Amino acid sequence: MVHFTAAPMAPILTVSDVTLPNGVRLSYTQYGPKHGDAVFLLHGYSDSAFSFSRIMPLLPSSIRAIAPDLRGHGTSDRPASGYRIDDFAADVVQMMDALRVPRATIVGHSMGSFVAQSIAERAPERVSGLVLLGSAPVPANPGMFELQKEVNRLTDPVDLEFVRAFQYSTIAQPVPEAFMDAAVANSRKMPAAIWQLAMRGLIEFKPALPRPKRPVLVIGGDRDAVFSAAEQTALAAEYAGAELNIFDG
Repeated sequence: MVHFTAAPMAPILTVSDVTLPNGVRLSYTQYGPKHGDAVFLLHGYSDSAFSFSRIMPLLPSSIRAIAPDLRGHGTSDRPASGYRIDDFAADVVQMMDALRVPRATIVGHSMGSFVAQSIAERAPERVSGLVLLGSAPVPANPGMFELQKEVNRLTDPVDLEFVRAFQYSTIAQPVPEAFMDAAVANSRKMPAAIWQLAMRGLIEFKPALPRPKRPVLVIGGDRDAVFSAAEQTALAAEYAGAELNIFDG
């Protein structure tokens, strides 16, 4: 008799909702085992968990990857207020409580990187480490102020060509067109008022110094049109022992 051992099932992406104690419902995408090492993936301005959809299946199968749609973004609730970076951070900490995640590595991209920095400030004991993608010491810079002027002129429905130009301005290497089309459509779900509130909250964020002592990896590119390689390098210098990877091209 021949005995066969069933191969372990590959993790699949699942989409769920969680309602926080503050009443806000967040949608989130999860990949990997429920009891694996937790990694939270925090998306950028106007994006959602979809930003990480091509990355999550490439992660080690032992990792429990959780990518929320931050409030106002994707398919999460859109309350009238609460769009400061610290508000997003408080949501993520409450989400960790709701999902019974005591500690996690926090990965943040662009706006999400500042949310990650805020989480490490307010709840350092919950942070195993930080991975900051396309980030800076502070979000306020001349390019962001110029973008804010454009965002403040938006009305509903948010202009398709504005969103397309914004999304394509954030990439330096080709990305599949279908992925970009979906990203643009996703960003257009966000009402103009939330584009404006989230932008104001982003620009106003000022992290506390000195930085908390946590393992930190700063990853960026030398062609980043939002936060320069010099800003990314300066960010890494603010964290004791941080590792810095700036990729050419």
